[in-house]
Amino acid sequence: MKQDLLFLITVFMGFFAIMNPIGNIPIFLGLTSDFSPEDQKEIARKSVVQAYGIVTVFVVFGSVIFKLFGISLPAFQIAGGILVFLIGLDLLHARHSRMHQPRPEVPLPEESPDDIALTPLATPILAGPGTISTAINFAGEGGHWIRIVEVLFVFAIICGLTYVAFILSNRITRIVRPRVIRLIGRLMGLILTIMAAQMVLSGIFRAIAMMGK
Repeated sequence: MKQDLLFLITVFMGFFAIMNPIGNIPIFLGLTSDFSPEDQKEIARKSVVQAYGIVTVFVVFGSVIFKLFGISLPAFQIAGGILVFLIGLDLLHARHSRMHQPRPEVPLPEESPDDIALTPLATPILAGPGTISTAINFAGEGGHWIRIVEVLFVFAIICGLTYVAFILSNRITRIVRPRVIRLIGRLMGLILTIMAAQMVLSGIFRAIAMMGK
């Protein structure tokens, strides 16, 4: 029971750090500033729903994808850990990760809410390579289907928190200073780098165990 609770807390912290709902508020406002409050809410809702769908596909069918491309779980853990470490390093230095940032062009007014919700919000900002790697790594822990359920449950909570942060973004930016948002981002970066190191170590230990069989 304690191990399950600890796992859920670890998954929550990992997703919260890499999704960074508070840190993504300025990006959300920048992308949706030309839309009405109603459209902004719709964009927020669709972006988190689509992000959840993307991650669900990779978590549920991850093993099939691995077999299709001949990828072992230890190899993915090591590669995913390095990827998450680089994202965490960017956050530690108060930089937006190049893997989780929107395209450089400013969205044009004629772009529909659906366009903005899917890309760049749902992917790569919310469900980018780092988020997907983290989800698959967590789901692979223990090799049991219950882990998949737990990971998707926690990710649903994080998506809900992200939705709330987005629809309250204008209020939050009036209350929380930019310096505080940057501080939160750096703390999330520290958590991510530590988690990434653990992913790499787990991958190495599993690879050694597989070679010893």
